[in-house]
Amino acid sequence: MMKLFLFSILFINILMASSVTPQKEIEMGGSVMDMKIVDDMLYVGTDEGTLEVYDLKAEKIVETVQLKKIHDFMGDLMNPKVYSVDIVGNKKLLLSEGEEGARELYINENNVTTKIISKKDKLTMQKAKFIDERYIFLGLLSNEVVLYDLKEKKSLYINQLSQSKFSDFALNEDKTEAIVCCESGINYLVDVKSGKTIKVVEGGNKDNVFKVDFKNSKVSAAGQDRIGAVYDLKNGGIKTFNAPFLIYATGLSADASLVAFAFGMDNEIAIFNLNTNSKVYDLKGQKSTLNSIIFYDKDTLYSGSDDKYIMKWSLK
Repeated sequence: MMKLFLFSILFINILMASSVTPQKEIEMGGSVMDMKIVDDMLYVGTDEGTLEVYDLKAEKIVETVQLKKIHDFMGDLMNPKVYSVDIVGNKKLLLSEGEEGARELYINENNVTTKIISKKDKLTMQKAKFIDERYIFLGLLSNEVVLYDLKEKKSLYINQLSQSKFSDFALNEDKTEAIVCCESGINYLVDVKSGKTIKVVEGGNKDNVFKVDFKNSKVSAAGQDRIGAVYDLKNGGIKTFNAPFLIYATGLSADASLVAFAFGMDNEIAIFNLNTNSKVYDLKGQKSTLNSIIFYDKDTLYSGSDDKYIMKWSLK
């Protein structure tokens, strides 16, 4: 009887989730690869070799950084994919596709784009984010993490976390720690300054974790095993949410009271209240496979997918 009662409560909570459609559809110049929000500006990396800056208040693109074309394996010119973007001060960071499948890292500052790490450095970079104006934290395909010193123009460490393939990382608010996920389903909490593993975070996912987010001492993990997991690093608690399809993206609100997961074959986004463990919103209208979900504030979020369209959602 108790099991039936608990199931009934869960079923009611799911039924009570509000259905939300996009408030606005924002078209970029290419398919969205990565997104970052800083100071009312949305920074977007695309597969057309661009970092596009969208003013969230004015609702328009105010700047575009275009990288030079590269040669594909057939020798034809093409725009490089921009896999990862970031911003600190006046510096914009672009991790892009290079010649012959290599990865290259650029900084654009005062309308000048400078290559920081090139093909010859042989770093299979998958993601790059600023720690501050001097240091950049990198995740490599080999599941190694790197702290790169822009002043000294060298890597301060290259530490391998495991033999599994790297998937994603997310930094905490003060950028002193990173959570790194990989194909094993195990996550690693890493000290950014040293590159050392602080603790292993596991138990929610048994297979590849595609994406992670890290807010207010909580980590959300989007799993290939159709499980969305949320880890509380303070008390060691784990909450899991079962989806009907692979979960490709996740995002946490600033206070980590809400978590969003890609949640279905039709590219829906489900938002759960972590205080009540209930699904409170169903977001429907994304056109392609999700890869980015960012909360702008507690009532607004933006999502990107494998097409040109970013969706703005209002939960009010």
